[in-house]
Amino acid sequence: MTDDDVLFLSGAEVTRLLGADAAIASQRTAFTALGTGEADLPGKIMEPSRFDDSVVFAYVSRLSEDTGAVAKFGSVNPGNAAAGLPTVHAVVTALDPATGRLAAVLDGTAVTTLRTAAGSAVAVDALAVPGRTELALLGSGTQALAHARMIARVRELTAVRLWSPDPHRRAAAAGTLARELGVPVRAADSAEEAVTGASVVAACTLSTTPVVRGAWLAPGCTVVSVGSFEPTRREVDTDVVRRAAAVVVDDPGTAAGHAGPIVDALRDGLLDPDALVPLGEVLTGHRTARTTPQDVLYYNSVGLGIQDAAAAWAVIRAAREAGA
Repeated sequence: MTDDDVLFLSGAEVTRLLGADAAIASQRTAFTALGTGEADLPGKIMEPSRFDDSVVFAYVSRLSEDTGAVAKFGSVNPGNAAAGLPTVHAVVTALDPATGRLAAVLDGTAVTTLRTAAGSAVAVDALAVPGRTELALLGSGTQALAHARMIARVRELTAVRLWSPDPHRRAAAAGTLARELGVPVRAADSAEEAVTGASVVAACTLSTTPVVRGAWLAPGCTVVSVGSFEPTRREVDTDVVRRAAAVVVDDPGTAAGHAGPIVDALRDGLLDPDALVPLGEVLTGHRTARTTPQDVLYYNSVGLGIQDAAAAWAVIRAAREAGA
């Protein structure tokens, strides 16, 4: 490979090069770097369109001295779900750490799917009660399926209960996961049925009204939410925040400005900004989230550029090792 070479990696190539365990390792690296203050993380841009219900976003970040800056540009298009398409489409570019020259262009949809689900797996591993786990999965799209696969890498799943509004889609998704994971997967008739009694709840929707209610949560439950990435979206209700022994976020400053349930709780005085626990500080031992097996924990992720940077450079290195 010469200095003039630029890697162009399709979604299929990104998925092939970044397996589940490597993706999880990349996200552990990303959040650990945040926890130690070693990463560059400028504020992200998220701008709802005046023309439709799409949201354009742009992230820039740098993970470390030996990995160059990474930028992701894309959009969230909620209407894609009805057509069975990913709701997030994006492109990721990575620059050489020494020269700043373009090093790689990657399919951002694949990067986003992998890093988001892998980041949630890191959170589940750090926050959830160890041992055999019954998973409630809210959503039946690309991200929901990715979450089940990634969480299965960090916890022994005994069963999955899946709910989404469309009965045909949730039945199809349940069948897919049952074949892949080798555990019982049931399409639930309601979100309450899916959540009740689960030890881990993963909400992967674009809902603007709560699909997870605190009254349904079993003692010791860990709730992971990735769809409340802008102030108008709220996958969990106020009772989830109220019941949580700790509210853990990917980044407090970002969550305070973007995560619907967090924005609401801060505005209403239900949460103090200092009470937001960064996942990276849990990983590095600077903060504690779970103190007893009975604690209910709530993790909200709005997505960070540093996650893309860690995932992108893991893909680039794997591609170079493979002689791309």
